[in-house]
Amino acid sequence: MSISVLDLPFTTLPAQRLDVAAELLALLGDTATEPRPDTQLEALMLAVAADLPVLLWGEPGIGKTAALNQLATSLNLPLTTVIASVHEPTDFSGLPIVGDDPAVQGVPMAPPDWAVRLVQAGRGLLFLDELSTAPPAVQAALLRLVLERRVGALELPPGVRIVAAANPRSSAADGWELSAPLANRFVHLQWSYDHEVVVRGLGGVWPRATLPRLDPARLHQSVAYARRAVCGLLTARPGLVHKLPSAETRRGGPWPSPRSWDMALRLIAFATAAGTSREVLSMLVRGTVGDGPGLELLASLDRMDLPDPEALLADPASAVLPDRGDLRQAVLDGVVAAVRARPDRSRWDAAWALLVLALDTGAPDLVVVPATTLASLRQDGWDVPAAIERLAGAVAVAKRADQAVEQAAEQAGARR
Repeated sequence: MSISVLDLPFTTLPAQRLDVAAELLALLGDTATEPRPDTQLEALMLAVAADLPVLLWGEPGIGKTAALNQLATSLNLPLTTVIASVHEPTDFSGLPIVGDDPAVQGVPMAPPDWAVRLVQAGRGLLFLDELSTAPPAVQAALLRLVLERRVGALELPPGVRIVAAANPRSSAADGWELSAPLANRFVHLQWSYDHEVVVRGLGGVWPRATLPRLDPARLHQSVAYARRAVCGLLTARPGLVHKLPSAETRRGGPWPSPRSWDMALRLIAFATAAGTSREVLSMLVRGTVGDGPGLELLASLDRMDLPDPEALLADPASAVLPDRGDLRQAVLDGVVAAVRARPDRSRWDAAWALLVLALDTGAPDLVVVPATTLASLRQDGWDVPAAIERLAGAVAVAKRADQAVEQAAEQAGARR
């Protein structure tokens, strides 16, 4: 009959007491996982699936390293942790090894042991920790590793994924600002803790990291959609193609360049194929090209998803308008613009029907400008539709509200 170390009396030898301590530590480490919505984890998993280097930014002690350990376990990948700040540049660029005849053979750059192990395994998760404490010389040596996946003369296999973690300079031990070339090679994710996740995790159950499910039937469509979105924005806004921030602190974060736009395009394609939420896509896009360009790209995606004004005019009875006010306003303006471009009695009537639909299903103030513009497009012989009577009240109320706001502003200015 086997006897547990917990059954041993207290008068045990020191070695046996360590066995008891080891069993207690094993019980503390015995945790489970559960499927749980987690925006940060979903964003990380999508970027890992897209084979893009990810950099997690967050204060010390909030679980960045723990998240990477759980990620490696969930993906069944061997985890290789490299503390960037305690390595020399040659640990990433390779150590020169002089052979028998350097004039003939040259001087090869020998890779470190951790890189050799990754190549031998053929797959793995390379975790570059404490990146913001690495001095500039080490950061420069990391450039080729992060972008080209080369360490000395060795090339890491495609099955290796790269994730890094860094603390803000204010909370990093002897921290450095991340260099602009190195920062531009990462998808930056701001990592924070969720109170409920921490409490439930300390109770023994953590969120489960799972790779996104890509729809095979949507792969070609997703690539075309992503290319159309990015190319459409950069065609209209050529100044966003490359925009190095003027402030040094901002250069250490995400900023737009041809390289980061290519990363954003890949993330949009993966997010579209996976049906990812807008919140996750927003986190990834802004973490690649920066907040300003990222928000412009998201707005461009919204406009691409808007219904075609011609399709709405052809069948207003079955039209479905966006719920968001800004998108609904854009659709109504597009409908009126379509009627202006090709005025026709049936199209004019259909536009009024769409405005009534907007009035019945959303805020009435959104129909004020389109209704006023559409009324001005009326031609001789066109009877006034009954829909105008329903809209007239909303237009009048909205105008009176605007006048009241203007009067209040004037009165406030006079009191000053």
